[in-house]
Amino acid sequence: MKIAVLSQKGSLYSTRRIREAAEERGHDVRVVDYLRCYMNITSRRPIVMYQGEELKDFDAVVPRIGASATFYGTAVVRQFEVSGVYSVNESQAISRSRDKLRSLQLLARAGIGLPVTGFAHSTKDIASVLDIVGGPPVIIKLLEGTQGVGVVLAETRKAAEAVMQAFRQLEGNMLVQEFVSEAGGADIRAFVIGRRVVAAMMRQAPEGEFRSNLHQGASAMKVRLTPEERTTAVRAARTMGLNVAGVDMLRSEHGPLVMEVNSSPGLEGVETTTGVDVAGKIIQFIEKNAAPGKTRDRARG
Repeated sequence: MKIAVLSQKGSLYSTRRIREAAEERGHDVRVVDYLRCYMNITSRRPIVMYQGEELKDFDAVVPRIGASATFYGTAVVRQFEVSGVYSVNESQAISRSRDKLRSLQLLARAGIGLPVTGFAHSTKDIASVLDIVGGPPVIIKLLEGTQGVGVVLAETRKAAEAVMQAFRQLEGNMLVQEFVSEAGGADIRAFVIGRRVVAAMMRQAPEGEFRSNLHQGASAMKVRLTPEERTTAVRAARTMGLNVAGVDMLRSEHGPLVMEVNSSPGLEGVETTTGVDVAGKIIQFIEKNAAPGKTRDRARG
């Protein structure tokens, strides 16, 4: 098969591992910087161009779209889709998962466990939003934040009100969520491919920190998921319409609570921690599913 990995840098761990796994299985692989792609949107013959060359005859693309480049990156993925090329994660599903508010609304509609979450525009409604989530301590998240950036723990009502007012003055849209204290500063990353969890790790925040992102200094360990956690992770990925996803969950007194569904989950942490060849499993999924016309958005909303 001829596979394109859409990534800004071929040296990134995840990009490199996907390329290596594909080559080990005999496939022709090319890493393409999607920000250097441009498009000819012509009736009956949509074309993706790259450095003066038409990108054609690909059987599949693996999108590794950075959060800051979601709009243009998904446009490139969509151009491949309308050309009949199979995309591991479809453009609409990537856009859906990147919108934190939209994704939570879809997960809520599907009945998937979530932290109690509030959302409002006016600073006049701050007190009511805090009441919705049960009062402080609360987590306040900028919708545009990634990797733990733009996430604040407010331990008092005054602190929460000050943070929310500051975010609004900066024209930032934010979510307010209950603080799940029983999680103990830990979360679970379940790596979903197709309809099953292929690997999982627990990330523990360092002492004095509540964010369990590896980019924020958290430690990781292999974890055994409960049947409910496995089912929740797969349902969350399917609700977003993603074939490959990293589903972040908290363990609470009421069962697993989904925090986020990531459409371009990093491979380094989960492969290093679990020893699972996740990149190889992504390629195996492509081998079983890539065919012209098989890219089709299955989720609603």
